[in-house]
Amino acid sequence: MSVQPPLHSWREALLVYTQPRVVAMVFLGFSAGLPFLLVFSTLSAWLTEMDVSRATIGFFSWIGITYSIKVIWAPVIDRLPLPLFTRHFGKRRGWMLAAQIGIAAGLFGMALTDPRTDLTMLALFGLLVAFSSATQDVALDAFRIEAIDKEYQGAMAASYILGYRTALLVAGAGALYIAEFTDWSLTYVVMALLTSVGMLTVLLVSEPAHKIPRVTREQELQTAERIRRAGHLPSRLRRVQVWFSSAVISPFVDFISRYGKLALILLFFIGIYRISDITMGVMANPFYLDLGFSKPEIANIGKVFGFFMTILGSAVGGILVVRFGMHRPLILGAVLVAVTNLLFAYLATLGPDKLWLAIVISADNFSGGLAVAAFIAYLSSLTSVAYTATQYALFSSLMTLPAKFLGGFAGVIVEAYGYEWFFSYAAILGIPAIVVALYLTFSPTARQIQAEASAKNV
Repeated sequence: MSVQPPLHSWREALLVYTQPRVVAMVFLGFSAGLPFLLVFSTLSAWLTEMDVSRATIGFFSWIGITYSIKVIWAPVIDRLPLPLFTRHFGKRRGWMLAAQIGIAAGLFGMALTDPRTDLTMLALFGLLVAFSSATQDVALDAFRIEAIDKEYQGAMAASYILGYRTALLVAGAGALYIAEFTDWSLTYVVMALLTSVGMLTVLLVSEPAHKIPRVTREQELQTAERIRRAGHLPSRLRRVQVWFSSAVISPFVDFISRYGKLALILLFFIGIYRISDITMGVMANPFYLDLGFSKPEIANIGKVFGFFMTILGSAVGGILVVRFGMHRPLILGAVLVAVTNLLFAYLATLGPDKLWLAIVISADNFSGGLAVAAFIAYLSSLTSVAYTATQYALFSSLMTLPAKFLGGFAGVIVEAYGYEWFFSYAAILGIPAIVVALYLTFSPTARQIQAEASAKNV
């Protein structure tokens, strides 16, 4: 089966970055990225300077578990209106604004807490920041998917990545600079004030339309009617069961019913697409150090080339999705990520060559940015407009869990076989993703099922 011809001209593909909602996604991405390091490495640096024990600092990392389990409360964000916020700002903007207020409140609370005297309160404020940040992620992903046509999701992802990575620089290196010349309390006050970037953006953008497909609405009504007819349950419990069925169970049933026998393949693909990339990333910094590079060399080359090449790669990925659709960029991203790992294997044979370090880091970050932009666009296309937040939260959790599990064995392989074999192994891990991406693109059966599922989602 031949692949469809280009959807848009190169000029139209480039101009996608001038669309207002694509531009707004840069600032919303900044809002999403800002809290992340403030409850991780930046917080660890603060605690270290306050002479907090390393064991306690390690326990603080558990705050980040909230990002991995956000799928648990995603159904609430999908279906439950938030008093006052939903009425005045809409379904997605209301939840985003409430989450941003929670982030700001938590950061201000952390700024006013002394770790030397009240670690428990600092942990609670940190938990508020992480929970609010994860909640914002769920609402923001739903907003991104609903705000614009699916063919532009690659551009939305690229803009999001630009804002997110900029925020990581601000909350990482920027926070360390501020703390160096002032103190940690003022640093977190400044970070709390920067949450206004996201708040102003939410106030300026419009709420996207919420369309529930007719088939979905009919299925939920039929389920609700069956539950109401169950006379053995009190009326209040029946109402709870109706809500639970529509908000929690229906998103998973919907995905299986739309994609049928292809659903398991899609879930497998989601779980393996980033395995090669994430597995390699676990040992990147130890590799640079063991090869003989200094920490300043790693920081300077990694930050400069890494940041700009990631942005460039994601921007190119967004353009390619607009130009050619999602499938071909998805294949290209998977191939580039695997091939880049072979460059790391080659670097392992050269020693501390700064030119090749720049080349390898540039290639790695460019391919990663392109692949992530295309992959986010593809995941967005799989969601149902009726359950955007819940289904995307499930996908985003699934796409990192297998990779993080395999990444735990990275050090064992390095110690047993060395870096050359490890990076070759990481490249080989990318082959299944390439094979499945080719199948989803060129198999007539797979393309037909995906087209039919997309048609049902209107």
